[in-house]
Amino acid sequence: MPHSKDQTDAPPRFELRLGGLHLTVQHIPSWLVALVTTAGGAALTWWTQH
Repeated sequence: MPHSKDQTDAPPRFELRLGGLHLTVQHIPSWLVALVTTAGGAALTWWTQH
């Protein structure tokens, strides 16, 4: 029987290692992507207007 890969075997989406800090993100929530995109667009619009 073939071995099926579940989500715990998947590599992390984002991994950050800085000295003693080790941050691993397995799944990036869609609401976070939407929030960052909206904030970036608003900041860019404000910056180009000034």
